[in-house]
Amino acid sequence: MNKKITVLKGDGIGPEIVNEALKVLDKIAEKYGHTFEKDYVDIGGASIDKFGVPITAEGLERCKNCDSVLLGAVGGPKWDVIDPALRPEKALLKVRSELGLFANLRPTKMFGQLKSASPLKETGIADGLDLMMVRELTGGIYFGEHKTFEENGQTVATDLMLYSESEIERIGRVAFETARKRGKKVHSVDKANVLDSSKLWRKVMHRLAEEYSDVEYSDILVDNTAMQLIKNPSQFDVIVTENMFGDILSDEASMLTGSIGMMPSASLSSGRLGMYEPIHGSAPDIAGQNIANPLGTILSAAMMLRYSFDMPKEADAIEAAVDAVLSDGYRTGDIAGSDEGIKKVSCSEMGDLVCSKL
Repeated sequence: MNKKITVLKGDGIGPEIVNEALKVLDKIAEKYGHTFEKDYVDIGGASIDKFGVPITAEGLERCKNCDSVLLGAVGGPKWDVIDPALRPEKALLKVRSELGLFANLRPTKMFGQLKSASPLKETGIADGLDLMMVRELTGGIYFGEHKTFEENGQTVATDLMLYSESEIERIGRVAFETARKRGKKVHSVDKANVLDSSKLWRKVMHRLAEEYSDVEYSDILVDNTAMQLIKNPSQFDVIVTENMFGDILSDEASMLTGSIGMMPSASLSSGRLGMYEPIHGSAPDIAGQNIANPLGTILSAAMMLRYSFDMPKEADAIEAAVDAVLSDGYRTGDIAGSDEGIKKVSCSEMGDLVCSKL
């Protein structure tokens, strides 16, 4: 099978971790008889330095005209002082919007081999953790109108959180359909005791819950969700929520596993096109040192095979290879811990090890 991948390496550790994911994809192609054609496009600070914008119109078109997009990370202090409209992160919002990537899937799974790295290891309450965060990605406060103005002699700023019934319904359906393939349980996160947008969110979710009567459904306020993720995270199967809440909660959930470097994500459209990336940032403080953890990116590549390319066998093979490498005691620095028998390896060595297991 021939598939075209637009590769957005980005900034900081982005190029390093993406290189390891591509190495793994090349091994999959060799083993299973596929061809993965790669089209490299600059994004973020790398694009600003070269073209003056976080992504060019041509680059955006190349993202649209492929089978899938693989992203590293964008941003860094070098570009913090430029015009906010040209910040590296603006490219991500543009790609998500232009490609219609409305559904962000962020799995959070406790790898038994990494239990000692979890901040909750002493309690054991995160043992067996395996949840899926379904985040609406192209609506809400990040895409609403932003205004700064002068009023009564002082500066005032406002950000609009806007949602329509159809936007809520389509992300809700993703959550319920995902739950049907997992533990058949959905928690819908909102702030319906305060926000009108959340009241509408809850109304639409209740309507969907009646349609998906085979799935256990619960409403939960966002502040309670933040507490329950620490108190009893294993109660969750699928969590669905709006853009900003999902951004915050998914980062919190990722740390239950001990390292944000392990967490992949998929951003999906209504068709097969998706963008796949680790959920961590560009980590400029360790860029170029070959010490970053590439496993989140490698596992994102596995999600690409599963969701965009309909290659579940190949995706399973990558996930099994990662599990085997961890079982053999190999760790990058962020997940090394202090356990006996741990063998600390570099970013590129970790990629090589996963390939060797394949």
